[in-house]
Amino acid sequence: MSKSLTVLSPVDTVACCSPLSREPLSQPAAEQISLLLKALADPVRLRLMSLVASHEGGEACVCDLNDAFDLSQPTISHHLKVLHESGLLERDKRGVWVYYRASATALRGLAELIGTTSP
Repeated sequence: MSKSLTVLSPVDTVACCSPLSREPLSQPAAEQISLLLKALADPVRLRLMSLVASHEGGEACVCDLNDAFDLSQPTISHHLKVLHESGLLERDKRGVWVYYRASATALRGLAELIGTTSP
């Protein structure tokens, strides 16, 4: 019988890892978590995450986000795609528009990963 290999997305990895303040990350976990952090490291994507998460109802359409940037709609869509593929944003298509919302699991996992330090 062959063993099947389970590939975790960065979000799955973050959700299962102990906070950095408790124990060091393994190399594979660090590599997968770095994908989330790289997605957030771009100022446009970090701002998009903030705009989507704080938007009324917790979700936003590209049409709601375009005016916040001096960028073209295809560029905004590219950044949203990167955030979605990293697992930080979830999306639903409604008619011709795609609506995005922050992944509660991803955000909770990142918060738990960073953790808090005790004096």
